[in-house]
Amino acid sequence: MPLQIVSHPDYDAGFAADHRFPMSKYSHLMERLEALGLTAGLNRPEVIAPQHLRLAHDATYVDQVLTCTVPPRIEREIGFPVGERVSRRAQLAAGGTLLAAHLALEHGIACNAAGGSHHARRAQGAGFCTFNDVAVAALALLADRQVGKILVVDLDVHQGDGTAEILAGNPSVFTFSMHADKNYPVRKVASSLDIGLPDGTGDEAYLEVLADALARLSNSGGWDIVFYNAGVDPHREDRLGRLALSDAGLRRREHLVIEHFRNAGVPLCGVIGGGYSTDVIALAARHAVLFETAATFA
Repeated sequence: MPLQIVSHPDYDAGFAADHRFPMSKYSHLMERLEALGLTAGLNRPEVIAPQHLRLAHDATYVDQVLTCTVPPRIEREIGFPVGERVSRRAQLAAGGTLLAAHLALEHGIACNAAGGSHHARRAQGAGFCTFNDVAVAALALLADRQVGKILVVDLDVHQGDGTAEILAGNPSVFTFSMHADKNYPVRKVASSLDIGLPDGTGDEAYLEVLADALARLSNSGGWDIVFYNAGVDPHREDRLGRLALSDAGLRRREHLVIEHFRNAGVPLCGVIGGGYSTDVIALAARHAVLFETAATFA
């Protein structure tokens, strides 16, 4: 079976090339996956239902995004205006993560070619994140009684504060974030398990800590699905990173995580998370490693 991939042309909201958020990486990622011959299992998402968004976000904020009336103060915290294309992109990305989760439950593994917007909190977006797609998808699965126990593994270089806030106190979800300790956000929100790494952490130290954490998570066991945020911003050339993983280190990380959960028989839903290098072609190639690795386990 080919790897089940979820994507939509409107994941790219058409930002200027010099914008701090490299929006074109979504289009370049799909070009890369097509060149690699990995798009045979391509699925196109629909915009997510508003009632699913309201499981994770305040109804007032959801309505503001859907009607493109987000207050300027919140837009500044997000990092860009929420116009029609951004609103549609956020709805599609959340729908894409939920679709990828359904496909993972059916096939064992699936990936959304967007998602990982982990700074969006219940009341509002922040940090280039409009809706928290993983939190939305997790709560939608639980509401539909499709799963009973969910694990979130967030390896984006920034702590998953929004996911932690939205899912705090939910006994059915365990959130794990491993990130650069001194990076954004300044005020962290406690996950079920947080590991903050010192600046400059490289491949060997990073992978050793991660392997130990995965073993600890397995001791909890019984997961019905894992959402894996495979942000590539721990790469040493990422301009918003502070860690020092190499290309080979990122590839080893993806193999370690995916092999761990596939060997345990846990369905895995991958999302791409952050990546902010100015070389968008190289950035897309780093994001593609998630899909290359996942395809070997499909």
